[in-house]
Amino acid sequence: MLDVTVIEDPAAAAVSLDPIRGRLLAELAAGPASAAMLAGKVGLPRQKVNYHLKALERHGLVELAGERRKGNVNERLMRATAASYVISPLALAAVQPDPDRFRDQLSARWLLAVGARLVRDVGTLVTGAARARKRLATYALDGEVRFASAGDRAAFIDELTAGVSALVRKYDSPGVEGGRDHRIVVAVHPTVKPPVGEAGEAGEPTSGTADSVDVAGTVDIDKIVEITGTAENQE
Repeated sequence: MLDVTVIEDPAAAAVSLDPIRGRLLAELAAGPASAAMLAGKVGLPRQKVNYHLKALERHGLVELAGERRKGNVNERLMRATAASYVISPLALAAVQPDPDRFRDQLSARWLLAVGARLVRDVGTLVTGAARARKRLATYALDGEVRFASAGDRAAFIDELTAGVSALVRKYDSPGVEGGRDHRIVVAVHPTVKPPVGEAGEAGEPTSGTADSVDVAGTVDIDKIVEITGTAENQE
């Protein structure tokens, strides 16, 4: 079972978004189960569960893990093909975000568009690598930093931009034959705090000044490196 996989097909995305099917996927991510076993957990008749399982199987979201004899029937044991799923913007190709439509380094919505492109491109690369049975080399850096003030955050952004830009100037070789283009995305955004009750004691603050810094490195689909101020990465 994969840890995470990307759903690119619109029909598969629609199937996965059904609440009952989402519940079945969660149950099957925990381990193989039959329709009869799942029926009691989700509160549906076995026939209804079978109907949903067949829909999930048609779109590659669940697969046969084995069979077992129970009484006079053979039960099919199904399992999820991944522990979690991400829906690619390709599932809504006609309206997927396009970061090149406008570029605003201080826009949260532009950051969303860049993030969506990251999901789309890495998902495509993962799918292609799996079909070719090749390993996809990627890199990601994730961390948190607490800024004492907005001024410190602005200074950090300036130094980060200067540092990454210097690295690009040092290593960028646009004219080298056989080289491969990579996209770099660096993102700085306020940390999202969990709701009260999910982490910490009730009454603890659920928001603050902590910001997160993600420098996510992933191979791009052969595009020219751009320093855009909110970031993706490397092979």
